[in-house]
Amino acid sequence: MTELTTTTISGLHDFVLEQVIAPLARPGARALDLGAGSGLWGMRLKSLGFDVVCADKNPSAFHAGLPFIQADFDAGDFSASIGGGPFALVTAIEVIEHVESPIGFLRNMGRLLARDGVAVLTTPNVDNVPARVKFLLTEKIRMMDEHSEVTHISPIFWDLFNRQFLPRAGLKLAGHQLFPSRGYNVTRARYSWAMRALGSVLRGECRDGDNHVLILRRSLPQ
Repeated sequence: MTELTTTTISGLHDFVLEQVIAPLARPGARALDLGAGSGLWGMRLKSLGFDVVCADKNPSAFHAGLPFIQADFDAGDFSASIGGGPFALVTAIEVIEHVESPIGFLRNMGRLLARDGVAVLTTPNVDNVPARVKFLLTEKIRMMDEHSEVTHISPIFWDLFNRQFLPRAGLKLAGHQLFPSRGYNVTRARYSWAMRALGSVLRGECRDGDNHVLILRRSLPQ
């Protein structure tokens, strides 16, 4: 049997599963994993009792024994090609930074959600202290430069995400955490102390953490 793997930062899956998904789990609830990769995350959702469907652009990388749908997340209406909804849970773990239109991606996520459904997504935190320092010194975005994953093309900036992206996509923020909650796992240890010290004097709610962990719901008419 092919081993299921992930390229996400070490510990991120465990954090999201334990801190966010587990409290939402309802046996038999329909869940959709966007950007399924090998299927490892989908199998972890299944272990909590969800009835899981996985979707990704690349079927050759998928090896889990779960229903799979091929979908291009750059298509404006990719949600129309995904059956089995609406879903109580839609996840996108480290996906939105890979798509050409983050707002379009969010809008499609909303279309896939049940009226009371929840979307959970993660993405690199480009507002943290190391990212601010990197941009100040090099004019390049942390985890998005030439040394990073080549398909990282859409950085998510916290202010724009809340003020512009979510309203345009018809979604609202229901929860937000940072991973790790203190410090930075992908910053070299010899620099971490300086980043934490600098963070104590800078403003902003996203100074710490390598990744955003977001819980979203549909914005329903008043």
